[in-house]
Amino acid sequence: MHPIELIHLRSLKYLSDQLQSLVRGRLWLQVLVGMLLGVVLGVAIGPSAGWVDAETAATVGDWAALPGRVFLGAIQMVVVPLVFASIIRGLAASENMDELRRTGLQAVAFFVATTTLAIVIGIGLAIVVQPGRFLDAASIRAAVGSAQTAAPQVPAGFGGSSVPQALVNLIPSNPLGAMVQGEMLGVVLFAVIMGVALVSLPVEQSQPLLALLGSLQQVSMTIVRWTMWLAPLAVFGLITQLTSKLGLRALIGMSVYVGTVLAGLLLLLLLYLVLAWTAARRSPWKFLRDIREVQLLAFSTSSSAAVMPLSIRTAEEKLGVRPSVSQFVIPLGATINMNGTALYQGVATMFLAQVFGLELTAGQLALVVVTAVAASIGSPATPGVGIVILSMVLGSAGVPVAGIGLIMGVDRILDMSRTAVNVTGDLLATAILDHRAANTASALPQGEGQAPCEAGSP
Repeated sequence: MHPIELIHLRSLKYLSDQLQSLVRGRLWLQVLVGMLLGVVLGVAIGPSAGWVDAETAATVGDWAALPGRVFLGAIQMVVVPLVFASIIRGLAASENMDELRRTGLQAVAFFVATTTLAIVIGIGLAIVVQPGRFLDAASIRAAVGSAQTAAPQVPAGFGGSSVPQALVNLIPSNPLGAMVQGEMLGVVLFAVIMGVALVSLPVEQSQPLLALLGSLQQVSMTIVRWTMWLAPLAVFGLITQLTSKLGLRALIGMSVYVGTVLAGLLLLLLLYLVLAWTAARRSPWKFLRDIREVQLLAFSTSSSAAVMPLSIRTAEEKLGVRPSVSQFVIPLGATINMNGTALYQGVATMFLAQVFGLELTAGQLALVVVTAVAASIGSPATPGVGIVILSMVLGSAGVPVAGIGLIMGVDRILDMSRTAVNVTGDLLATAILDHRAANTASALPQGEGQAPCEAGSP
């Protein structure tokens, strides 16, 4: 192994050890305690108790939310270089161009299919449960805002004549501009093109750039490790601010909505376990045991990007996935695999439509599915991004975006839960794709393709 690559692997394992120490130190418990204390303080200064005036409550909430804003800003700052470096290095780890192309196409197909299925599950569950009927819709509409709806808008690029131009626009004409603007789909496409080009070059020509990207990856993960120490304070402050605005009564009234989302996420997790058994040939319970630390850290941080180093190490050391698969699929999944988020958007859209007394047509529901899947692809893997995507989905269906203010109060616990499901989907994808690649390689005649990798076998 090249000395630079050896140094990179040692650094990656060291940083992953640091993230695992946070899990062993019960960071998730610290976050839950922060949530509880945030609810208590928020209720104490909020409209339910009436102990302080609204202006003072707003000031206290703003200061309490400062660590949370710093946390979100730090994660957003580092997500672009981390995803860019990880995708290129993952692609460059592949020694076979046919295998690289096959893995990439299968990964994208898996992510799009499961994301579509997730939002359909969310919409179906919300139609059955009707969580919006358990609230006083009239008072909610008066508090949140006007129920006047805008006409549904079809996202740009969905018209037949504009599809070719929309496809051309996917390729960033200014990659640096895409990085500055945080256009993650453009960043991912540029990284994929760069990685494929590096694979085609001789090792002596590609090695200097790979070494530079390895250093960039290590620096980014170090910043992420520092940021994790802010997570309990961040959750405490954000929950305090949101609870102080809405009050406890609204949060209690939202319990059916929260339960609907969590039930949908549980159904999606059960589907993942079935796929682990049937498609990856792995014991579902052992799969859960192997990835539990990643799930706990994802639950604590609400960020797929923050747990990316630990996800890669878990895939390679506990799931036995080859680095060429894990270091490509996991960064790609952190960018375009938002299954839990998509399910949440389906439930939230139907919930707010019910609150505002709207009956969505089959065409509007189909548009919700298409918009949610399209908006999820390329969204940054940072806390709270689901709310940004939700605003696009609501606009496409003609549901008042002002309704987001109603669900923001309980979004933190849902964000943590859906992120844990998102990273589970990423790790499942690596296990399935590595299993398929190993089977494909073993089925080839001797001399055609690489020998099967024992680490990828179940």
